[in-house]
Amino acid sequence: MSVIIVTGAGGLIGAEAVRRFTQAGHTVVGVDNDMRAYFFGDSASTKWSLAELQAEVSGYRHHSLDVRDASAIGRLFAEYSSDIAGVIHAAAQPSHDWAAREPYVDFAINAIGTLNLLEATRHKSPDAVFMFLSTNKVYGDAPNSLPLCETDRRFECMPRHPYAEFGIDESMSIDQTKHSLFGVSKAAADLMVQEYGRYFGMKTVCFRGGCLTGPGHSAAELHGFLSYLMGCTVAGRSYTVFGYKGKQVRDNIHCYDLVGALYEFYSAPRVGAVYNIGGGATSNCSVLEAIAACEKRAGRCLDWNYSDQARSGDHMWWISDTRRFQADYPGWQPRYSLDDIFDELYREARERRALPG
Repeated sequence: MSVIIVTGAGGLIGAEAVRRFTQAGHTVVGVDNDMRAYFFGDSASTKWSLAELQAEVSGYRHHSLDVRDASAIGRLFAEYSSDIAGVIHAAAQPSHDWAAREPYVDFAINAIGTLNLLEATRHKSPDAVFMFLSTNKVYGDAPNSLPLCETDRRFECMPRHPYAEFGIDESMSIDQTKHSLFGVSKAAADLMVQEYGRYFGMKTVCFRGGCLTGPGHSAAELHGFLSYLMGCTVAGRSYTVFGYKGKQVRDNIHCYDLVGALYEFYSAPRVGAVYNIGGGATSNCSVLEAIAACEKRAGRCLDWNYSDQARSGDHMWWISDTRRFQADYPGWQPRYSLDDIFDELYREARERRALPG
């Protein structure tokens, strides 16, 4: 039996990973205790997603565990032991703003929870491939020091800069920058995952994601940018743009394509690998451009307002340079374009509100 442990199994990436790895013939064991409802309220609960997994995915095994509970995680790994072939660690506290409200909880989940999983893997399943969903926020606000130019609807990197054509690569420093407390907790976890690879020789990888998206998001104002924006547009709810005139640029990668990258790595793992992953140069937009795309599909104007106060540690311009990963794994090619993503999010938003096509 080949077992894959997936933490955050009810979330966007976790649920997609459950489906993909089950389809590939693995037994998938999910870990999720619906902390997202605690972070963002009942409307962001993952219960609906977990119910779908349990109904649809044959052989799926679910455990309502907290990654902060080292003893419980240890017992889970002891149960499956050498059968564990891979660990996909997607559980997290994912919000800048929320982290500042409860720093102990944020750090315990993101940093200590990751350490608990690494230790359980090292002692019970040392040959397993450990795949960590990190974040571009480990770079803090260092991208804001790039030479940027302002256009009518977005910021752009100046044409002669090395990052202008393909985006930001893994050589950007994570030092001397404002991270947000969330960025710090994720950076601590990111470094620990790397260290368990280099120090103990484990097969580990950190995927430093841009904006991750798809129809399986339990989106909230503080997390799930495109899904939440589309939901507000379709439902007629108000939306707030925080800072940078709405011209801040994000790259967006569909959960299907990100999990495809996980599977490529799982199939040919390395030790202590780090990759920036996202929509890259072909799948990115500013907040203003995203609003326009949502309005076009919904056939209505979004009721939005503007706050001059940008979120702490937020990026003015982020595009992931994915060339290192593509060089190591040339079989990986993203399937979803930015238009595909918007179209799918619109269909999903209509279905959730039971609107006619």
